[in-house]
Amino acid sequence: MKFRILFIFTIIIFTILVFADSYNVFSHADVYYTRPDLDFWSFKSVDTMKYSRDLSREKMEDKDFDAVIDDQVKNIAAIGSTHVAIATPYDSEFIPMLKRWVGAARKYKLKVWFRGNFSGWEEWFDYSRITKEEHLRNTGEFIRFNSDLFEDGDIFSSCPECENGGPGDPRSTGDVEGFREFIIGEYREAKSAFKSINKKVQANYFSMNADVARFVMDEETTEALDGIVTIDHYVSTPEQLAQDVEDIASGSGGSVVLGEFGAPIPDIHGDLSESEQAKWVERALWILKDSGKLKGINYWTAVGGSTSIWGDDGKEKEAAGVLNKYYDPKTFYGVVYNELDEIVPDAKVSYSGKYILSDTRGYFEFPYLDDVNAVVKISARGYLNKELAIDPAGGQAEIVLVKESKDLGFRLEELVKKILFK
Repeated sequence: MKFRILFIFTIIIFTILVFADSYNVFSHADVYYTRPDLDFWSFKSVDTMKYSRDLSREKMEDKDFDAVIDDQVKNIAAIGSTHVAIATPYDSEFIPMLKRWVGAARKYKLKVWFRGNFSGWEEWFDYSRITKEEHLRNTGEFIRFNSDLFEDGDIFSSCPECENGGPGDPRSTGDVEGFREFIIGEYREAKSAFKSINKKVQANYFSMNADVARFVMDEETTEALDGIVTIDHYVSTPEQLAQDVEDIASGSGGSVVLGEFGAPIPDIHGDLSESEQAKWVERALWILKDSGKLKGINYWTAVGGSTSIWGDDGKEKEAAGVLNKYYDPKTFYGVVYNELDEIVPDAKVSYSGKYILSDTRGYFEFPYLDDVNAVVKISARGYLNKELAIDPAGGQAEIVLVKESKDLGFRLEELVKKILFK
């Protein structure tokens, strides 16, 4: 009799172990997934126009200027930028200066947003005005003859704020179709040239005044530029900036890039103190981070002018710290399980107006700001919703969801787990 009882007990224990193994009771994922680098936008840039364009001829032979370039690019990289916007003209006269800026960008592991132009388009530096046909030809030649300037991941604008030169602003000339055809032709030429030199460079970022964008960027034109509308935009309030992004995205059917934004512009914002500037920028980025329509941003400008975030002496202003906060955010990440330690794929993890689904490993990740009361909400079909305060100290979150209703099979699995881990 004792033998029979022992035999039955052994069979029961064996069955439990097989059952437990088949349902991964012992497989609680203790895996620490590598913390990723995540962003609110696909790229983040700071502009150098006041120095990279305006001083490009004056400092051409000044070797000491290299230290100025280095300091500015180093600072731009340090706040978490992915790109530095360089506005040096594309004419052969300025190629040596352009290479100095690009060299600094590569030194600090930055991609470049080329935001220069051919000087004749707006008659910079006493150059004679060029035609649309000349500009188009020059664009292709510039890319093909200077392939060493470019890296995969760069951005190239052949004609930023095109409305300021050439034939003129389409709002004044009335030649809307001519303007559309020109920028589409420029994009096609640039795209072809980059393909010929085997470089993956975005060339469809044609910065323009927001009012021009509303005027010319219909759905057909936006589609021809592969769904991108780029605006250089300054308005009085962050709320208006964010609303204009949404409106332009809706009207064009595309995604928006902020080619330029910043504060203060005295005629628009008045004379803001350093602290007031930081608050304006903070508010703008706080709203913009939740826009699903904003692809990338370029703050104008690094040094020089009323909107600068560093002084001419290189001293950082409060607004630079604000950009750092949004350009290099923290990452919240973790794994979603149920009460049996089984992973829960496709759990909806919501934070700050956005959400992400856990993957097949139950894993999720997203950027967040170090807010005092930051709360994440987790939900999944068949489970009770859960809220979790984000730990500012970081680390992987282990989130356990509770079943709304438990069938017999689930309850048996719970019982097995209790027996095995009692």
